[in-house]
Amino acid sequence: MTRVVITGLGVVSPIGTGKETFWANLTAGKNGIGPITHFDTTGFTSRIAGEVKDFEPGLYMEKKEAKRLVKFIQFGVAASKLAIEDANLQITPENAADIGVIFGSGIGGIGFLEEQARTLHEKGPDRLSPFTVPFMITDMAAGYISILLGAKGPNMCVVTACATGTNCIGEAFKLIQRGGATAVIAGGSEAAITPLGIGSFCAARALSNAGSRPFDKTRDGFVMGEGGGSVILEDLESAQARGARIYAEIAGYGMSGDAYHITSPAPGGEGAIRAIRAALKDAKMSPAEIDYVNAHGTSTELNDKFETMALKTAFGDHARKLAISSNKSMLGHLLGASGAVEFVATTLSVVNDLAPPTINYGTPDPDCDLDYVPNQSRKMAINAAISNSFGFGGHNAILVVKKFI
Repeated sequence: MTRVVITGLGVVSPIGTGKETFWANLTAGKNGIGPITHFDTTGFTSRIAGEVKDFEPGLYMEKKEAKRLVKFIQFGVAASKLAIEDANLQITPENAADIGVIFGSGIGGIGFLEEQARTLHEKGPDRLSPFTVPFMITDMAAGYISILLGAKGPNMCVVTACATGTNCIGEAFKLIQRGGATAVIAGGSEAAITPLGIGSFCAARALSNAGSRPFDKTRDGFVMGEGGGSVILEDLESAQARGARIYAEIAGYGMSGDAYHITSPAPGGEGAIRAIRAALKDAKMSPAEIDYVNAHGTSTELNDKFETMALKTAFGDHARKLAISSNKSMLGHLLGASGAVEFVATTLSVVNDLAPPTINYGTPDPDCDLDYVPNQSRKMAINAAISNSFGFGGHNAILVVKKFI
């Protein structure tokens, strides 16, 4: 079986752009959540989010292009350019057809859609932008990444709500394993901190206005975030042939469907259990070989409770030995980008033997009684880790990362 390795990491997040800044702030427990500045939040029940700050799209594409592109595409392109540069992967006419792009978004160009809807109602259909459809649809980040970087291999967008980024990376892993590409740019991006994006989740009573507190008894909802994450996956032989630096190995991928409810996870984390077991089976690893879990950890009542139950069932007695943390405590929930950004964090955890903290943890919950690495990073041996993602519609996706040996 073809071994697949991680050779490049790129991230745009509420706590920094670029893997170095992101990792330094993540492990320091920096909170990237604050008052929303993108629009006037008067009347909204939630007025906080994890916004990307000090982002200069012109650093990653031509200024004319940057001015035209919508934000979720900008984030995707920036993260992918950072990942390509980090991997020192040159895309040439000779290898372009062997380099693919699998990149998704949960919601896509919702902000642009809002603008065009206002234009339609206030000024009429003849004033609509010709870019309305291209900049609204979720596949356009994948398309633009391919266009701007010149990757001509398989190109696809996966959309599985909050599991999107994880599924994109998992499908890239499998594409390389079956010989469909030698390298893939994979990940996800999101820019849904808009009146419609925030207002819709407020209407569903899903958002907190107090902060992101995963696994804490006082948690009362998630906090929206934005950004993008991208990784370069390569088959081991090709990576070694070009002398690539290898971060870690992606060893397993599992997914499942809850077949239960459009928003609520299945009771007891039943679907998550099956996805975790599938990922471990794919990796040919036992539960006892996993040291760290990058949890989905949304700060909602049911997700955190059922994710804890799923870990207990899937890992048995070993669940008590796992270090578990939620990046969403610092980033907010990046929806379709969350799995990709969290996979970058998981990879760096394995590389650095360091588990980032779950910040804002103060009141233990009897239903969430595992080790959530509260408030401070932990230096520890991490030989293998899993990254969990669960999405509306009952999508569950799990990735296994291990040290490259």
